[in-house]
Amino acid sequence: MTSKASMAPVGAADARLLLLGSLPGDASLTAQRYYAHPTNQFWRLLGVALGEELALLDYDSRLVRLAARGVALWDVVERAERTGSLDGAIRQVTANALAEYAATHLRLAAIGFNGQTAARLGRRALGETAPRMIDLPSSSAAFTMAFADKSERWQVLAGFADPA
Repeated sequence: MTSKASMAPVGAADARLLLLGSLPGDASLTAQRYYAHPTNQFWRLLGVALGEELALLDYDSRLVRLAARGVALWDVVERAERTGSLDGAIRQVTANALAEYAATHLRLAAIGFNGQTAARLGRRALGETAPRMIDLPSSSAAFTMAFADKSERWQVLAGFADPA
C-alpha cells in the first residue's frame, strides 16, 4: 500500500455548493488537478448540470467558471493508504476537516458526494452539522451506469450553483 494525500480545495472561496470526491486517483494526483483522468466523466456531468461546456475548457478556465458559479471541489479523505486508484482499495483513512469547512462557509447550501465511498465517509465526517447532502453516482468510468442516467441524477446540482 502507498500513502496518498488529497489536494487543497479549489473553485469558489465562498462556495454555495461543495462537491466532494473520495480521494483523487493516481492521474489526478500526478497532475495535481481534480478529475484529470481522461475517462472520468466529472467535467461532462457537472457541465451538463450547470449548462456549461466545462469539459471543453482547459483546467484553469474550469476553475474560474466554478468560482463564478459558487462551486468548490475537495475530497473527503485527507490521507489514506491505497494501491492504485480504486475507492475499494482505500485503507487507514484520515478525513479532511469537512465539518469545519461547512461551519465556516456561511453561503454553503449543499454538499454533493461523488460516489458511494465519498458519501459514506463524508457523512461520517460531517455528522449532522452540514447543510443538505446529496449522494451522486460516481463520475468514474469504473462505475458503469449509463452517462444519461448519471447525468439525470447530477441535474439536482443546478439548483445550488450561482446563476451563470
